[in-house]
Amino acid sequence: MIYFFYGDEEFNISNEIKKFKEKLDKNFIEMSYKCYNNPKFADLVAILKTQPMMFGKMLIEINCLSYLSGKSDDKSFDDKQIAQIAEALDGCSENLDVIFVGQIPPDSQKKIDKRKKFFKLLSKYNAKEFPQIPSYKTAELEAWIKQQAKTKDLKLSAEAVSNILIQVGSNLRMLDSELEKLKIFSGNQAVTTEMIKEICVTNEDLFVFADYLITENKVKALEEYQKLLSKKHPLEILSVLHTLLHSKIQIKAYSVKHSPDEIAKLINMHPFRVKMEVQKLKNVSLKNLVKLKENLTNAEYKIKSGQSSLDVDREVEYAVLQ
Repeated sequence: MIYFFYGDEEFNISNEIKKFKEKLDKNFIEMSYKCYNNPKFADLVAILKTQPMMFGKMLIEINCLSYLSGKSDDKSFDDKQIAQIAEALDGCSENLDVIFVGQIPPDSQKKIDKRKKFFKLLSKYNAKEFPQIPSYKTAELEAWIKQQAKTKDLKLSAEAVSNILIQVGSNLRMLDSELEKLKIFSGNQAVTTEMIKEICVTNEDLFVFADYLITENKVKALEEYQKLLSKKHPLEILSVLHTLLHSKIQIKAYSVKHSPDEIAKLINMHPFRVKMEVQKLKNVSLKNLVKLKENLTNAEYKIKSGQSSLDVDREVEYAVLQ
């Protein structure tokens, strides 16, 4: 079967792919699962003609964002190539699942170009868009929390769901992480407001930390960082900081030529929140914001690649306070 997942909600896309991977024989996972990044035309056709071995079902994941985004057609396929790809897709083995992924990174300005012939071709198959859920769509976010809690057999009342959203925020990966912690902490009991306050990291904690960072109040920032470490892994803190800094950089850059109301429309954020951010960032340098984000990106790369000579929490501390 051919599937096409695209959009800017990374967690939902990866979670959907995870469901496919869980169905594979774990004894042969190295042979039954393959992942490719933007393969060239000839390689792509060869991949689609892959014949599974005797260990059963095979899953191929093809990250193809380069062929779906951008204004130019430099990385797109011509009509003849599209026809050959279509033929290869239709001829895929019944024991082969192929998932094309067009996942837009949260910190990029890329967009899926639905006019491209490659997009139109993939859309004929099992296509599904995974857009981020805006923070103001509370009903949709609460429905997502309820569904995710159900998969974990986690008992949540309507009040608990609302409290989790208020305290944790709208980042789905972060919400899932907090639900996992609540599952372990609550056992088979229903989750209470007290549990949420005790276990879950709060938006307020992270916003305060970020505010101290961008105003270069390093003493206070260090104090807040130590508090966060008691509830959150350093990489989780990094992930949220990336998101917060991305929006702050956008607001600061746009504020040169645009009003808060215009910025709100451009970045899909509530106008009141934009106005508050514009005020906070009034005396903050865009150059410093970008530099801080670069430091965080470098720290994350060092940690995940094993190149860091420091403990994870110290590597993050060094990045945010240097």
